Order: sequence, then structure tokens, then C-alpha cells
Amino acid sequence: MTTSRLHDPAVRGFASDNAAGAHPEVLAALAAANDGHVGSYGADPYTAALADVVRRHFGPQAQVHPVLSGTGANVVALQALTRRWEAVACARGAHVDDDEGGAPEHVGGIKLVGLPAVDGKVTPDDLEAAAVRAAAPMRAPLGAVSLTQSTELGTCYTPEETAALTRRAHDLGLRVHLDGARLVNAAVALGCDLRALTTDAGVDVVSLGATKNGALLADAVVVCRPGTAEGLERLRKQSLQLASKTRFVAAQLLALLDGDLWRTSAAHANAMAARLAAAVADVPGVRITRPVQVNAVFAVLPAPARARLQERFAFHLWDATTGEVRWMTAFDTRDEDVDRFAAAVAAECAQDTGARAGAA
Repeated sequence: MTTSRLHDPAVRGFASDNAAGAHPEVLAALAAANDGHVGSYGADPYTAALADVVRRHFGPQAQVHPVLSGTGANVVALQALTRRWEAVACARGAHVDDDEGGAPEHVGGIKLVGLPAVDGKVTPDDLEAAAVRAAAPMRAPLGAVSLTQSTELGTCYTPEETAALTRRAHDLGLRVHLDGARLVNAAVALGCDLRALTTDAGVDVVSLGATKNGALLADAVVVCRPGTAEGLERLRKQSLQLASKTRFVAAQLLALLDGDLWRTSAAHANAMAARLAAAVADVPGVRITRPVQVNAVFAVLPAPARARLQERFAFHLWDATTGEVRWMTAFDTRDEDVDRFAAAVAAECAQDTGARAGAA
């Protein structure tokens, strides 16, 4: 049977960078890793090479454990960072809390404690207040804090902000996890390398995202500070995240990290979001609601215009109460995709603002 294409490859939406395909260089790396037999479960030359590359990016003590998904990486990492009776603090609205189907609770048995967040970011004082509250004997004590970089609202923790949080966390006896599903986008936006945002800032363990940057079923758990993530290897297997043919996961991560592909792909996605924000910023009826730092644009526009746009373009209504939407760009978003969408936004909003002016 010949496999036929079931979608239109010319379509580019703005719903999520998860909607993009795999980068051609990643697919080429998969093909190159395909012939012959090598060891399974990570006993292969691709996984060994990846360990060297990760140490180059995160420091000489860093350890890498390839996994199959970002949720899997978070669940494995948080289990390794906490004891059975401990809870994990995170920003309210963080992906680990809102968008992982209860996986940390269901698979990992981990209670999550939501913290106040301004533009998606938590503060050391709010973390300490939560730790003090949780220390009461009838509550689950905090064992770790999970930060998201970049945040769900497209904002970035600076290295200084992350370091301040990790210092306070460690002073409180907590370990620090970084959900880096879009860590590469944040690094590009801030002009930093990956180590500056993680190891050098005091982070213990990172969920390193690759799927959103052009990989296919490939992410990783990176231990920046050895000794902080006990039993991670066994937890990876128990949590269904240890692939028998790990070489195919490692080969994708190598394709992104061994050279500059991670950086160029993230830079392009970020640039497309900046292009979109600039194109719609002065459109009557459109209001950009969040800082545009990475590959996400948040905006409010008239509800009728939004509904008509969603019939033609994929994007998410982020907050039904305020009408806020999220537009995401990806490594394969093109200038013409952005320009066509921005023109459509302007046309649909003009129809609504014109109708209101006529009624007045």
C-alpha cells in the first residue's frame, strides 16, 4: 500500500508550533541513523554523541536522558526531584499545571501548588510564602519549584531573575526544575546561550524541548547538577519515556544541538512573531496584550472578526472572558504567511469597526 498525503502542505496556521512538521535536517538525521543495527535503550553512538554535545551546552557535569515528549520529560524530572510526600510549586497557568492532563498527579503522584504570576513569571517572595504555608503539618511540603522558560504567556525569565529564584529555592531546601519546552526561543530572545539560562543560573534539572523547534517525538531531561535527580533512569522507564530505539530520538537532538540549527530555527520563529505583531499593531480594533519576546503574539480583537478569521486560519482563543487570542509562529512560518494573515486581520477588523461607525 502506498501512503498518500492527507493534508495540504501549503497551509500554515498560527495555533501552535506543535502544528509544524519536522525540520528537513532533522528528517535527514533520522534517515542517516536508520541503516544497520546498534545497541538499544541508549547504548548507541548517537546517544553517546548527544551526551558530549549536551555537556558543551550545559556544562561538563550535565547529564542527558532522551525522552519522547515534553510532558514525559516534566513528569520524569519532577518525580526525580521530589520525595513521595512532597509537592511542587509552579506558576498558575503553567503548562505543567493546566495543559498536561493531570499527568504529574496521575503518573507521578505529585501535588502541584499554584503561585501568583505576573506575565507568567513567579517571584522569590511568592515562592517563599508558599513554602512557609506548605510547611504546616497538615499540608504537603514543597520539595521543588518548576519554572517555565519561556512562559505560557511568551515572556522570558532573565538569567538574573532565574538566579534569584534558584537562590531562594535552594535556601528553602527546594530543588529547581525548568520546563524548557521553548528554552531555545528564550535563549535567542535574550541573547544568551543555554547554559546561562540553566546551569549558571542555578537550575537543577531541565526539560529540554526540541519538538516545538522542529523535532519529532524528541525531547530530553538534562540534569545540570548531578545528585539532584535520584533514580531518574529507572523513573524514565517506569514512566514510559525510555524508547527502545533511542538512537532515533538522540539523532534528532543531535541535528538541532550539534550546530546552530536550534538557534536559527528559534530565531526565525521569534522573528515571524515580531513581524506579525508589528503588522497588526496599528490595526483599528486590535490590541497587543502581552510583551512579544519569543514566538507568541497575544491580542484582543473584535469577536465577530475573530470568528471569521478562525474559519480561515487556525489559532486559539486564549481567554474566552476577555476575548484574548494567541497566535504562534514556528520554524517554518514564512514571511508571506504572516503578511497574508495580517492583511486578513486588518480586513476583518475593518469590517467590524466600519459597521460600528455606520451604526453610530
